[in-house]
Amino acid sequence: MPEELNPTMTQNFIHDFIDEDLAQGGQFQGMTVHTRFPPEPNGYLHIGHAKAIFIDFGTAEKYGGLCNLRMDDTNPTKEDVEYVEAIQEDIHWLGYDWG
Repeated sequence: MPEELNPTMTQNFIHDFIDEDLAQGGQFQGMTVHTRFPPEPNGYLHIGHAKAIFIDFGTAEKYGGLCNLRMDDTNPTKEDVEYVEAIQEDIHWLGYDWG
């Protein structure tokens, strides 16, 4: 395949944007990466949440930033402390902390 038709593949487009923004002359040069994971505590986490945890917490960790765990309370009648505790346990099980 000719080189002009073979686009450069990157490891992670999100990290590419962050690298660009944090680089010398970037719009967020010198700032800290700050992400959040906002689950709704009305059930247990699933594989999609695990992906989001990896992206949110992993990105903050890679850049020496922090990730907030923010329980989204859009449906308070279905929320339960059991789910909050289970979410926290699962995040720790995956190796991350919001402290």
